[in-house]
Amino acid sequence: MLLPLLLSLPLLASASPTAAPVASKQIQAVEIPLITPSPSSWDATKTYKYRRNILDDVKGAVGSVLGDLGSAIPSYVASGVPNFFQGFPDGNDVMKKLGLNDRDIDALPTQVLNVPGYANWTDQGWNVRFRGNVFKQPNISRSRLDDLANTFLIDTSVDKLPPSQADQARNLTASIFVVQQGDQNLTFHLAPAPMAGASGEQGGGGAVTPNGGTQDVTFPYPTTSQGDYDAFVPIKNVSGGGLMAGNSTSQIQRLNVYTEGTLTGNATAYLVPSRGLTVISDIDDILRVTKIYQPKEGLLNSFARPFTQWMNMPEIYANWSRSIPDYHFHYLTTTPEQVTRNYMDFIYKTYPGGSFDTRPLNFSDVSATLSIRKFLLQKIFRTFPDRKFILVADTSNSDVMRAYPEMVTEFPNQVQCIFLRNTSGTDAGDRFPYNTEGFKNLNQQMYMFFLVPDDLKNLDIANGQCYNSSVPQNLTFGYQGLPFGLGSSDPKKGAAAAQFSPVLGSGFGGVASVVLGAMAAAVLVGFGL
Repeated sequence: MLLPLLLSLPLLASASPTAAPVASKQIQAVEIPLITPSPSSWDATKTYKYRRNILDDVKGAVGSVLGDLGSAIPSYVASGVPNFFQGFPDGNDVMKKLGLNDRDIDALPTQVLNVPGYANWTDQGWNVRFRGNVFKQPNISRSRLDDLANTFLIDTSVDKLPPSQADQARNLTASIFVVQQGDQNLTFHLAPAPMAGASGEQGGGGAVTPNGGTQDVTFPYPTTSQGDYDAFVPIKNVSGGGLMAGNSTSQIQRLNVYTEGTLTGNATAYLVPSRGLTVISDIDDILRVTKIYQPKEGLLNSFARPFTQWMNMPEIYANWSRSIPDYHFHYLTTTPEQVTRNYMDFIYKTYPGGSFDTRPLNFSDVSATLSIRKFLLQKIFRTFPDRKFILVADTSNSDVMRAYPEMVTEFPNQVQCIFLRNTSGTDAGDRFPYNTEGFKNLNQQMYMFFLVPDDLKNLDIANGQCYNSSVPQNLTFGYQGLPFGLGSSDPKKGAAAAQFSPVLGSGFGGVASVVLGAMAAAVLVGFGL
């Protein structure tokens, strides 16, 4: 039973996400709203203006293939998402676990997590994507928080961590144990945003502060039963001293977004023109050191330790921000929303400001998690059909290894470059295989597997130079990076070949590569490696 299921893994598909209202073909002048990290909330965003229930569509497209594999294959072998970011409790679970009743919850203040969004220009004006979650956070004693936090740690406990790390573990745990609030009506206040992120230039990011745009916006739908909201909403252009029209400027404009009735729901919205360049960047193990492929380290790096940049990657992004006019940064992580406050805070202190996509809470099982990245990629591609995209991530995410090359064929002429850090080529701890088959029919000039950030220096990505010929690639267009010395006795070296693990040689067929790769990963996880 295991073999047919493993063979079916590459066939997983995702639902087609709904884009924003049809974009105008004119160049849009966009103000990019800044995002202010807000208190973490844990609900998924799934209220779309034209399609409100997307979860069933995604699950239907994917099926339950991985669920049939059982516990032998960890979910993050396939999804690139740590298992400690799966199976979070819902509001009812939280109330039961903490012994709370409705009156206890009613007495708590309402909080909002706003996720930094983007806006597109249409014939009707600017349409801003508002998304986030409404929740209440129970008061949990320190000892109880310690007990809850310990369930997320491996071979350690909160009382054994340094004080600052123990506090972070408690705060993150508290952000998970919240009670979402459904049927809530929201009003947002918009105002010009003076800064966004740490791009090395005044204000941060490739965006400008508009001269106006101040206004109140009523969200058209109540929150879902899980407290989430997600829809594109038209805003006023406020002619004569307000926002620049999207058909008369190429600049990205940024607006601060405040949620009325709470001090917690602040974010930044980015008004992005129809044409230009957008970088869509993963975060874990490409912008920060996570070690998702080592569960114990991944947990500590995510729950307790301060977020740490990966080498000099901020320098690369700062240079792109300064040298490429009107460059839009979009950060896409499949980490669930309720634990992304630290992610947003880290990005805005270390990298250029930009919009965000995170994993909605409802995408919580393995099959849905496998599809959420592709779903969110399709959404932004369809929202901006005339923009070019730079895709950046690493090889530890198999959903990236499938989705990125698929964007090239699904959206011709929209992918400018694909940059993938080979984690197994620079970190001996990454012993998970990765599949380069999707790149077989792509032009080498539009993608590059790299080892260190400096490999990206001096590339003219604005004009389509995406390949540094001094960085060897050595793709086999199949599974690579297998552990235990499996495969060729003469392993290939290069950015796409695992430096510490031999590439599976031609002596093994495609069937064997899938089976051995999954079995090896399962064994490694079983030994806690």
